Amino acid sequence: MSAAAADTAALAADHALAVAAVRHAGDIALGYFRNDVRQWRKHGDSLVTEADIAVNDHLHRALAVARPGYGWLSEETEDDRSRLLRPRVWVVDPIDGTRAFAAGTPHFCISVALVEAGRPRCAVLFNPASGEFFEATAGSGARCNGRPIRVSARETLAGCRMAAYAPMFKHPAWRQPWPEMEVLQRDSVAYRLALVACGEADAALGLNTKNDWDLAAADLIVQEAGGIVSAHDGAPLVYNRVVPRHRSFLAAGPRLYDALFTRVSQVKLRA
Repeated sequence: MSAAAADTAALAADHALAVAAVRHAGDIALGYFRNDVRQWRKHGDSLVTEADIAVNDHLHRALAVARPGYGWLSEETEDDRSRLLRPRVWVVDPIDGTRAFAAGTPHFCISVALVEAGRPRCAVLFNPASGEFFEATAGSGARCNGRPIRVSARETLAGCRMAAYAPMFKHPAWRQPWPEMEVLQRDSVAYRLALVACGEADAALGLNTKNDWDLAAADLIVQEAGGIVSAHDGAPLVYNRVVPRHRSFLAAGPRLYDALFTRVSQVKLRA
């Protein structure tokens, strides 16, 4: 078997492992959803529930234990910098959109990506409350519930469906007002991007700090669905760095991306 064929086979096996692990994780999450789940605040005053921990523990057993040579980076696990020395790293958000989950709102998802050389090579996103299962492998397209998906072909911002935080567009610092848009507010960043990938939203934008686990899986799914994902200034998103954070993100189909990039690329964000 050639090196390329061996790599393809290994990626397929990793993806199948992630799919199975995330499907089971969805069952675990639903066991807590809309029940009296314990919750508390952690560092940075962000919310965490016992469901986040249960899903994280399952994914760690299913993925990290099965691939001991791979690194591990998860929102609910203390950062182990040995990941920087590993050729491949699992990047995991057990429940992205914990506030929605705790409130009983079906706008959350389980996010798993396998990152190599700074980029995701396979990705799985699952919203078990809605039954939407998104997946992608590099170079093989993106799917939702087994069917190929594509980003929208929209070209103009006016009237578009924007997955974002609505008050951001009313900020007085904008040099020109935004046109009227249908803003889809979802607590889960990964789910916002998944909606772009399947064409339910035309674009997604965030101008505040996000982490690798918020973006990595959704990034690949949007790209494989024909979209473009970058920082707001056009810089590519690189994963598994020493500090796994990103100052912003921008995602859209190629026709709308240019219009959005022109408007936001010169924004100066605080360091």
